[in-house]
Amino acid sequence: MADFVANNLFVLIAALLVFTMTGSVGLLEVGELGEEYSHTSLLKVMLITGIGFFVMAIVGFNTAFAPTIGGIIGSPLYSPGFFLGGASNATAVFWSMTSQYFNTGLSMGTYFFFETAFATVTLALVGVVVLKKVKLEAFAIFSVVYFLIIWNLPAAWIWNPTGWLYLLGMRDFAGGLVVHGAAGAAGLAILFQLWSEEKRAGLKESLQVPINVSPNWLTLSIILLWVGWFGFNPGSVLAFNSSAIAVVLATFLCASSSFLSLMLTTYWREKRNPGLINMSNGVLMGLIVITPVAGFVSPASAILLGIISGPLFYAAETWFAKRKFFTDPVGLLPGHLTGGLFGVLMIGVFSQSIYTTASGNPTIPNGLLFGGGTAALHQLGIEALGIIVVFAAVFAISFVTIKLVSVAFHGILVPPKMKADLEAHRS
Repeated sequence: MADFVANNLFVLIAALLVFTMTGSVGLLEVGELGEEYSHTSLLKVMLITGIGFFVMAIVGFNTAFAPTIGGIIGSPLYSPGFFLGGASNATAVFWSMTSQYFNTGLSMGTYFFFETAFATVTLALVGVVVLKKVKLEAFAIFSVVYFLIIWNLPAAWIWNPTGWLYLLGMRDFAGGLVVHGAAGAAGLAILFQLWSEEKRAGLKESLQVPINVSPNWLTLSIILLWVGWFGFNPGSVLAFNSSAIAVVLATFLCASSSFLSLMLTTYWREKRNPGLINMSNGVLMGLIVITPVAGFVSPASAILLGIISGPLFYAAETWFAKRKFFTDPVGLLPGHLTGGLFGVLMIGVFSQSIYTTASGNPTIPNGLLFGGGTAALHQLGIEALGIIVVFAAVFAISFVTIKLVSVAFHGILVPPKMKADLEAHRS
C-alpha cells in the first residue's frame, strides 16, 4: 500500500510537469517567431488546455482508457461513466492499474490527470502549424473532435492493455507515436487543407510565417520543456521505482547528446555559428527520439541515439524546407513526426531486456544490436505496422474533420487582413 501511495504522488507530480508543457509550447512559438505572436499563441494553448480537460472529463478519458470494445475504442459508458462518474470516488484504483494489468495502484484521478496532460500537449504540438493561419474558432471546434476520438484511438490501441496493437505486442513507452508521430499526422492533414484554400486564393506557394527569434523566450521555453520531460518520460513508468531513475538518465543524456550533435552537424555543413534555433531543435529532437524507447534502453544507447538525432533532424529539416505547399516554422514535421517515428522503430534495435522488464514491459525482446535476432525483427515489424495504421487513421480522421470545419466556417484560413500582415512580415 505504501508503494501505491508513493506511485500516486510521483505520477501526480509528473502529470503537473506535463501539464506545464502545453503552455511551454506556446512560449516556444513566441521564442521562435517573435513576441508579436505572443497573444495569439498563448491564448491558443490555454484554449487547448481548457477544452482538453473538459472534453476528456466528459467522455474522452473513457474512449481512450476504459476497457475497449473489440480492442478499438474504450467504452464510453464504462463505470463510473460520463464526467468521471460525477460524485463517485475518484481515488479508487483504476481498472488497468490493478494487479491483473499494470499493478501500480494509480487512482482514477491520478491517471486521468496524467493522460489528459499528455492529450493537451499533443494538440499543442499540432497547433504549431496553425498560428496566424487558421481561424481560432475553427481550431477550437477541431479540438473538441480531437479530444473525443483523434487522440484517443492511438491511445486506446497502444497504451490501453486491451487495445489491439498492445495485445499484438506493440509498445510505445511515452508517446513517440501516440504523441509525436500522431501530432505530425494531424498537423499534416491541417496543412493539406490550408494549401487547398491557399491555392483557391491564387497563391503559388504557401504563405510563410517568418522566423524572428526572441532569445530569452526561446531559451526559457526549452528549459521548461526539458524539465517537463521529466514528467513526460519518467512518469510513464507509472510507478516510483528504479526504472524511473534509469528513464531520467536516458532522457537527459539523449537530449544533451542530440543538442551537441546538431550544433556540430550545422557547423560542419554551414561553417557558421549554429545559434539558438539549432540549440532548441537539437534538445527537442533528442527528447522526441528517446520518448518511445526511454524505458527500454541503457544510458549508453541513449547517448548513441542522441548522436544520431542531430544529423537526422538536419536532413529532415533540409528535405521538408524544400516543400513549398506548407509552412512549418516550429518544426512539427522534421522534429516531432520524423523523430517520433524513428524512435518507435528503434525499439526493435536498441532495447535490452534488463530495462524493458524493469519498466513493466518484459515481452519486448532484446533489440537487433543486443542479439535479439528474429524476435527483434518481429518486434520491429510490429512497430512498423503500428506506425502505418496509426498514421493513416489519424491523418484520415483529422483531414475529414478539418474539411468539415472548413465548410462550416467558410474556410479555415485567416481573414485577408491577417494574410496581408503575413505578407508584410515576409517582405
